[in-house]
Amino acid sequence: MGLFGRWRKDAAGGARVAGRGLETTPALDPAFGDPLLRSVIAQAGARDWPALRQSLRGAADQVEQTTLLTAAAEVGGVEEWVPQAIAADAGDPLPLLLSGARQVMWAWEARTGARARNVTRDQWDVFLERLSVAEEQLLEVAEREPTWLAPWYFLQMSARGASLDKDVARYRFEAALRRAPEHPASHRQRLQQVCEKWGGSHAEMHAFARESMLAAAPGSPLGELVARAHLERWLDLGGGTQGRAYMSGPNVMAELQEAAQRSVFHPEYRAERTWKGVHNTFAMAFSLSGQRHLARPLFEALDGTVTQTPWAYLGGDPALSFRTHRARCAA
Repeated sequence: MGLFGRWRKDAAGGARVAGRGLETTPALDPAFGDPLLRSVIAQAGARDWPALRQSLRGAADQVEQTTLLTAAAEVGGVEEWVPQAIAADAGDPLPLLLSGARQVMWAWEARTGARARNVTRDQWDVFLERLSVAEEQLLEVAEREPTWLAPWYFLQMSARGASLDKDVARYRFEAALRRAPEHPASHRQRLQQVCEKWGGSHAEMHAFARESMLAAAPGSPLGELVARAHLERWLDLGGGTQGRAYMSGPNVMAELQEAAQRSVFHPEYRAERTWKGVHNTFAMAFSLSGQRHLARPLFEALDGTVTQTPWAYLGGDPALSFRTHRARCAA
């Protein structure tokens, strides 16, 4: 169901009234406004492994399980109790998978989102130490459970952080796609891998985004890659006058429109559990490019749900940045 179909259904069902999505107080939500993700995050935070294991095992498919694992792995403190879960049932690869995923997230927390030149030696040491643990655990799970998607998803993140050979990074991406051909999260990881800041180039990044979008079925969320690529280029330009000129260029504007028409605005749009992240990306891209009439329905559908990416690109409080851009687009 496309964006407007989703909005009409919610409105008809009484979940919201027209315009309310432009008035709701914005709030950063690591659960993307999704009840199941919120439950998984709460279970991880409460150290309730039996409940969390049931949620993970009850996932509809490998893609959903990977999404749930990602949400759980981002919860601080998981690394403190998951070793006990592993020891309690050495035959179950699921707690080992969660541990490997958490080690990846924990490593990036140590590194922070700073540019490489601004990361301290101590931060690098902790980062690489945790990635080493993650590599060992995730590769063991991949060997024990060859059909599972999740190990290969997290191994993509680990490969980029550890600056492994480009062929290794590509192999891991392709391994993920063999298990879930249009896995949006794996495509997002690959987009980062081919960015200039990670050893790729702007040309390679844009080509990957466009080729992935065109190869996907109509209504696929992979159109978001095009918007993400343009936001990465905007970020590289440092925002400001150069960034505004770039985002408002006729070619960029046209490509954003095409990507949205193939994804969030398409009548057969296949919304994933984290669909509000996709909407946030397009909302910011359209707002920065001056296409406020296209950003407005996205902001309305979001109903105040803010995601860290991409709003953190603006610096400061993501919710405040969201509110500022939403107000401009509502005017």
